Amino acid sequence: MHTIKEIAEMANVSRSTVSRALNNSGYVSEEARKRIEEVVEKTGYVPSEHAKSLRTKKTKVIGVIVPTIHTETSGKIVAGIDKELAKHGYQILLAATNLDQQKELEYLDLLQVRQVDGIILLGTNTEPQLAEKLNTLPIPAVMIGQELEGVPSIVNDDEGAAMEITSYLISRGHTRIGFIGVDETDRAVGYMRKQGYLKAMEKHHLPVASEWMEEAVFDIDSGHDAMERMMQQGRQPSAVFAVTDRLAIGAKSFLKKAGFIVPADIAVAGIGASEIGQYSDPPLTTVDYQNEHAGAHAAKQILLQTNDTEQPCEKIMLNYRLISRDSV
Repeated sequence: MHTIKEIAEMANVSRSTVSRALNNSGYVSEEARKRIEEVVEKTGYVPSEHAKSLRTKKTKVIGVIVPTIHTETSGKIVAGIDKELAKHGYQILLAATNLDQQKELEYLDLLQVRQVDGIILLGTNTEPQLAEKLNTLPIPAVMIGQELEGVPSIVNDDEGAAMEITSYLISRGHTRIGFIGVDETDRAVGYMRKQGYLKAMEKHHLPVASEWMEEAVFDIDSGHDAMERMMQQGRQPSAVFAVTDRLAIGAKSFLKKAGFIVPADIAVAGIGASEIGQYSDPPLTTVDYQNEHAGAHAAKQILLQTNDTEQPCEKIMLNYRLISRDSV
């Protein structure tokens, strides 16, 4: 078995140059890199896959940035990405931002340093700084869940889904419908789902009361607290639409603790088709976005981008389905 010193001697370069070439780190002249590649292939010093990456400049690793690893949505999307990429011999390098927008930007830089072939980002915002960063990356990027100019995006019909589930509540006789949302800097979940709710209420000529609208963050406790604040306002809604299942589960938890019966006293609905919602008591009415499909579409899109620099920027809007359960 050859040593790195022997490889360096055979290629007539230094050991550090061989190391940089093998790890794709630091500058190596094209002439020296070619000699190293030839020696590597002749001697079998590295596995053929590594030798191939030297020739193609590809690592067959895709960076995946998610806002959190603690939700079913992220888990299902990552599973869909991984399953599709594995078919083509790719692996993923996962990074979680914990909903920190600054970390999002830092991970975009870090993953470039790690020599990934592309980046898939499960986005939570559309801030100009993020858009600029993604549009100036030297490697392909695909966004899931948000739409950014110039970046291939896999998005859900958030406004349409929110309109449908609000209209469903109305069809069941509810006219006083509360709303638990999130910060509108998250355009998809915070802004578009709120717009869907408002448009459904307007379409059916129903009033929107400020005391029935609360803002939360992405966790069950926050949904609990938002529901508590809503119920302290005086006149109570007959139904509540929360923009995620976790917020809806939190809302149901408070109602149960406060002695209300769901749905006899107040109906509750969410979005996400989470397992916890399915098995909560009563099971949660929700919208299924089929998140594994979203991950698979993103993986296919990043592979197209990495293999064809002229691939046009695409926006793919996915279908959804309303799941009617006993919480309404």
